Amino acid sequence: MVNEIFYSVQGESTWAGLPCVFVRLTACDLRCTYCDTEYAFYEGKRRLLDDVVAEVLSYQCPLVELTGGEPLLQKAALPLMTALCDAGKTVLIETSGAHDISGIDPRVHRIMDLKTPGSGMVDRNRYGNIEHLTKKDEVKFVIGSREDYEWSREQLEKYRLAERVNCVLFSPVFGRIQPVEIVNWILADRLPVRFQLQMHKFIWDPQQRGV
Repeated sequence: MVNEIFYSVQGESTWAGLPCVFVRLTACDLRCTYCDTEYAFYEGKRRLLDDVVAEVLSYQCPLVELTGGEPLLQKAALPLMTALCDAGKTVLIETSGAHDISGIDPRVHRIMDLKTPGSGMVDRNRYGNIEHLTKKDEVKFVIGSREDYEWSREQLEKYRLAERVNCVLFSPVFGRIQPVEIVNWILADRLPVRFQLQMHKFIWDPQQRGV
């Protein structure tokens, strides 16, 4: 099921700032305390794969992202990503990391969360996914407290993530923590990570859909 398809500016990751077509799929089996897309838990329509691909291609944009919800809950997400790659698109997926990423087309750039304690979902992390990550991929930590930061730093070091993936992203929970706090901690510890803000929440109203 598809919640929405829209054309906007990529707001996160190393792709931030680039025009991008987003395919937001319906449903998520996590309930993060800071979730900003709860409307995608249940809202959506069944669409034929070919129709979705055709709509994405109509925007004539080279960059496409599958997001949610949790896109990997839908089996059709895998052939959809392959079809978009076959069409010559650069394809990203944003996933919680709670589901197996090994079946994703190797041409896809995976942006995978590791859920911090403050999310309330830390027990859902599928650490076996880490061995499948490559230099095409990125790992994101969403941080709302010092505890979240220290936990994220531990995972960074334990799994040598900065050496394994293209980029490790530290992102503040919007409205819960001052960004400068995380930046100061990163600088003090000299961490090999990229600090990021959710760009779209500064361009548009933070609650606005379709951006």
